[in-house]
Amino acid sequence: MHVENSLSRTYIELDERYGARNYKPLDLVVDHAKGVWLWDADGKRYLDCISAYSAVNQGHCHPRIEAALVEQASKVTLTSRAMRNTQMGPFLEKLTGLCGFDLALPMNTGVEAVETAIKLARRWGYEVKGIPDNAAEIIVFTNNFHGRTTSIISASSEPAYRKQFGPFTPGFVIVPYGDADALERAISPNTCAILIEPIQGEGGVIVPPEGYLKRAWAMCKEHNVLFIADEIQTGFGRTGDLFACDYDSIKPDILVVGKALAGGYYPVSAALANEPLMRLFTPGDHGSTFGGNPLGSAVAIAALDVLVEENLTARARYAGAKLMQGLRAVSSPLVRDIRGRGLLIGIQLTVPAKKLSQALLDRGVAAKDTHDHVLRIAPPLVIDDDAIDFLLEKYREALTAL
Repeated sequence: MHVENSLSRTYIELDERYGARNYKPLDLVVDHAKGVWLWDADGKRYLDCISAYSAVNQGHCHPRIEAALVEQASKVTLTSRAMRNTQMGPFLEKLTGLCGFDLALPMNTGVEAVETAIKLARRWGYEVKGIPDNAAEIIVFTNNFHGRTTSIISASSEPAYRKQFGPFTPGFVIVPYGDADALERAISPNTCAILIEPIQGEGGVIVPPEGYLKRAWAMCKEHNVLFIADEIQTGFGRTGDLFACDYDSIKPDILVVGKALAGGYYPVSAALANEPLMRLFTPGDHGSTFGGNPLGSAVAIAALDVLVEENLTARARYAGAKLMQGLRAVSSPLVRDIRGRGLLIGIQLTVPAKKLSQALLDRGVAAKDTHDHVLRIAPPLVIDDDAIDFLLEKYREALTAL
């Protein structure tokens, strides 16, 4: 992509001059977006196959969610949790009803919801299971990604996430993802929970072996351990089920959600659990100034309504099957594997995935590499057949060019 003498270059130079360099984004400067399409600062159109890492499952700038945002923004946007508001209760009622849990604790970013789940699991470990103080362990998995806080990177197996950020938070035990025997060996009397992504998105779209999640869930029941599912990226229809855990017919003890919960308009996340567990939190134990704010709650209500009423879960299942079939029909020595579920797809390459990402960008498709040799394809769930055909055409062209 050539942006040397363009308006986009001006914005890129501003980012590079005044911003911390903790990201290496595509040189695509988005000016506006609608549905599955993006337009850059110079007017060129791109198909979005990133979806803000699944935060815009409902598509960019959905008019119904926009209307909810605008209406609430003119009334009241923030009260803090020092008082109540008219939007949080209805939001929590809708969220818990859809997800099948008694209670929810609203937060903002995904990592805040993960931190909430960790604190809740540890509280349960000490108060209910009887683990000695400060000895609780949470089992996590290789290649996991749960966020960027100091506690969460302490649970990571990725050296780049940890380098020169220690000392780290103790209490995490890392086992190989997909190895049920290793998981069973790691469970001890001090294990209060396992924290798992049903499909690892950031780790390279890693789908666990058939039956693995169900066996892990059964182990938790057998050994009195909580099952925490991080569905921040896989939730709300992305994988062709409402939640990726639904594929294995399992219900976690704690469900962590975010991203698409507010359709890309606002950061809204939550941890959900049933009453005996969630009631272990008492006033002052945990909180957030912005969590459950009226603006975010109103937006999330609309985003959940769009998800359900437009049947986006079924759409992801259909579109994902069509897209996967089309991708697999393209023969190339550069492609080692294509895997995923619904509209969360990973293309494993024999060359650095950045090369395919750039070749696609040159042809009007925005897709991002992860873990060096994997290109992730995750368009908004509203993608239609014509856009899928466009993507497949550009994918063939890009592979041929490489």
